[in-house]
Amino acid sequence: MAVLLCRYLPFTVEAQTETPLWPGAEAGAQALKGPALTLLTPTTDAKLRVFAQALALVEEQYAEPKPVKDLVYGAIQGVVSTLDPHSSFMNPEDFRELQIETKGKFSGIGIEITMKDRILTVVSPIEGTPAYQAGLMAGDQIVKINGQTTKNMSLTEAVKMIRGPKNSKVTLTINREGFTQPRDFSIVREIIPIRSIKARILDGGIGYIRLSTFQDQTDSDLRAMLKKMQQRLSPFKGLVLDLRNDPGGLLDQAVRVADEFLSSGLIVYTEGRNPQQSMRFYARAGHKLESASVPLVVLINEGSASASEIVAGALKDQKRAVIMGTKSFGKGSVQTIIPLEDGSALRLTTALYYTPSGQVINEKGIIPDILVEEKQPPPGKTLQNLRDEAMAKHMKKEGLTDKPWDRPITTAELDQDLPLKRAVEVLRTWPPKKLAQQPKG
Repeated sequence: MAVLLCRYLPFTVEAQTETPLWPGAEAGAQALKGPALTLLTPTTDAKLRVFAQALALVEEQYAEPKPVKDLVYGAIQGVVSTLDPHSSFMNPEDFRELQIETKGKFSGIGIEITMKDRILTVVSPIEGTPAYQAGLMAGDQIVKINGQTTKNMSLTEAVKMIRGPKNSKVTLTINREGFTQPRDFSIVREIIPIRSIKARILDGGIGYIRLSTFQDQTDSDLRAMLKKMQQRLSPFKGLVLDLRNDPGGLLDQAVRVADEFLSSGLIVYTEGRNPQQSMRFYARAGHKLESASVPLVVLINEGSASASEIVAGALKDQKRAVIMGTKSFGKGSVQTIIPLEDGSALRLTTALYYTPSGQVINEKGIIPDILVEEKQPPPGKTLQNLRDEAMAKHMKKEGLTDKPWDRPITTAELDQDLPLKRAVEVLRTWPPKKLAQQPKG
């Protein structure tokens, strides 16, 4: 997976949503489609004449014949490579791959990757996937894929190399803090069906919901689970929303998830160079579940990115939840997907996300209200591995959310997860002494 927090402009035949995700999306699409594609300034026109001349010379005089399409695609990639790491050009095949990705099922290893300081970096492995089981961690630097260096490799190229047929292997050479030298991780690819919602309950009327990613059905699945919890927990006294190692996903799902817990107020806003890219998203009034008002603790860590940060930032700034854990990843830029007429597409960074109080998310992250460090696992193991090993002494080897959702979390399980344990303690002694200041507007 690459970064998924994108806008799809609705002038493609294969539109990703039946309606725009927010008011003004169509206007923004037309603003980009019109002037960007039809108007040329004298300066731009002169530059294009130089490009056309160079292209014609290569086509006619280069030692070996080259398809014109490859030359044009290469030129576009060259232009985009001068921008930020999240902007890219996708040929028709790459664009189809991205569309498959947002449907929540694909063949790969289950990691979200990005460019950080021009180094291919793991945002987070998705819980339960081959990458997660292999021990990849947030912040891991991928220096090679199947022996090929990732230096100067684009995100699109990296995703293409990491994916492959089911049951085939891919070897990632990983550099990690604490490693004396890079290590190889050989991982078997699988079809990755994303189960974005997992849940458990605790004694005393407390619920626990883990979001592993933000996909098409995340909000509807969350709402269904909250309804079940309301029926099972009487009274419903508190909820832990676990966004740790959630690499993000779809913008509309981030807004809708935050909306489940807010009755009013700003959720997130964007600001970009084009006025049409500056938008504000508000919580809707009415039709709220009981969970909209229960005490809430949100867990985040360095693997929480993009959509996770939008949710955490909104709930923190609106004084709706206590945010606990460690600082989040800091991926808060808007990538607009602009389909081109031949089936290819541009992914352009067009705006930045801001929390309700005006804090930029990109490269800053969300600072928790209460800092709780997780115990770091030894090289080659994940936190879930440690929990599983500890629990194996008492019961079958199961992860925290691999059991029936309505089976209460035990004291032994809580002891293996310090941030969750602290979150439960806060809920049992609610209200906390201090929350973030309520933003204005």
